[in-house]
Amino acid sequence: MFKSYKFRLYPNNSQEKKLLGIIGMCRNLYNSALQERRDFYKKYNKSRSYVDQAKFLCEIKEILPEYKNIHSQILQNILKRLDKSFQGFFRRLKSGEKPGFPRFLSKDRYNSFCFPQSGFKIVNNRLNLSKIGSIKINLHRELIGKIKTCTIIVNNLGEWSACFSTEVEKQAMV
Repeated sequence: MFKSYKFRLYPNNSQEKKLLGIIGMCRNLYNSALQERRDFYKKYNKSRSYVDQAKFLCEIKEILPEYKNIHSQILQNILKRLDKSFQGFFRRLKSGEKPGFPRFLSKDRYNSFCFPQSGFKIVNNRLNLSKIGSIKINLHRELIGKIKTCTIIVNNLGEWSACFSTEVEKQAMV
């Protein structure tokens, strides 16, 4: 069974700049991957998959060195996010619902990134994020279970949060 926790983050100015930069680059990667899938389909009448696109992440880091400053699993997760959007689109199309083709995301619609397995650690009321640094976190309650993911989110007011997904046994939930 999974349980989610949300805690407020308090990054300093340089950390906030890094976080905003990462969100911007993640949004660019998402939109570029979406455009590539559209172009590939128009040209070859075939669909691109997550695996096809993930093979090129190393090349992207060589061509655009700023992506070397982002944890590799964050980049992989972006492509999985896009793939999930397409799977939902095709599922809705098949079942006769209004499909809603995956759309390009603006600055207002893309506000988070996820560490799906590693790259984060909580030590002494601070969240250590790979390639970002140690950010003050308000741990107002105990985290129960094994932490599986860490998602960093910024809201419209510029407030930062960390959401953790943990795996817990059913007895621990009582």
